[in-house]
Amino acid sequence: MKRRQFITLLAGTAAWPLAARAQQAERMRRIGILMVLADDPEGQARLAAFSRGLAALGWSDGRNVRIDTRWGAGDADRIRRYATELVALTPDVILAAGGAAVGPLLQATRTVPIVFTGTPDPVGAGFVASLARPGGNATGFTQFEFGISAKWLELLKEIAPRVSRVAVLRDATISAGIGQLGAIQSVAPSLGVELTSIDVRDATEIERAVTAFARGSNGGLIVLSSAAGVVHRELIIMLSSQHRLPAVYPQRTFVAGGGLLSYGPDTVDQVRLAVGYVDRILKGEKAADLPVQEATKHELVINLKTAKALGIEVPPMLLARADEVLE
Repeated sequence: MKRRQFITLLAGTAAWPLAARAQQAERMRRIGILMVLADDPEGQARLAAFSRGLAALGWSDGRNVRIDTRWGAGDADRIRRYATELVALTPDVILAAGGAAVGPLLQATRTVPIVFTGTPDPVGAGFVASLARPGGNATGFTQFEFGISAKWLELLKEIAPRVSRVAVLRDATISAGIGQLGAIQSVAPSLGVELTSIDVRDATEIERAVTAFARGSNGGLIVLSSAAGVVHRELIIMLSSQHRLPAVYPQRTFVAGGGLLSYGPDTVDQVRLAVGYVDRILKGEKAADLPVQEATKHELVINLKTAKALGIEVPPMLLARADEVLE
């Protein structure tokens, strides 16, 4: 072999590892997204925020990342099925948008990294070992501390001072419902309120129970945070309007649909924050080492049209504290 040919061959051989590493760095990554709720405007807003956040960090769907999205529509069986389906696609990371998705995903995999949002009490639910050191394959952002539930009762009394009986609509099948109800029970006596618990798993039961509750006077509603509550939100809002029951909700989506008042974490902001963890995992960090963060941005939303229909004059100081007023 001639000397020039040998040098050319040697140079080409040396370049192979560099080319291989470049190809490895540019390989297509895969992200799974399991949205607990339906493909509605609120869900699309969260998905759009996630896509924009990824793009800002250099991840482009179809170029260097492939995104597979599934919508659970609040149906437990569908969520379990989609969790298994997404894990089978062997993604690099999965975004669990809502606490109801985390359990099914962890049942399907203990290796694929999971970043969750809107998840109350992940330690109590057994999803992570601790907030500071999750320890397993899941981390993310909590929905709120249970103490926020007491704030819902305080807000209800502030906007409707005559309320002395409150129906608490909760999903009795999830542990978070116990914690939320407990916080309300702890402050109800000092506010002079009698509580009634109503299960939100079945539409017929919701209608029957709320109708029976509304036969009494000075009633109001509090809807605890759960996927079932969001699924049945149109029915609950309709019943509160029909029976003229002032109601407080955990998310803006209720107020946008005609509910009176909501106070809770900004769900779109949580998805934006989750993008940072997804990016760090794609770049090699482990979910076990990323601390679970608590929600820091909460929003108070009031629907003045609904208040007027209920004959409620919203206190000026409450209006001044609102992050958003729908008219």
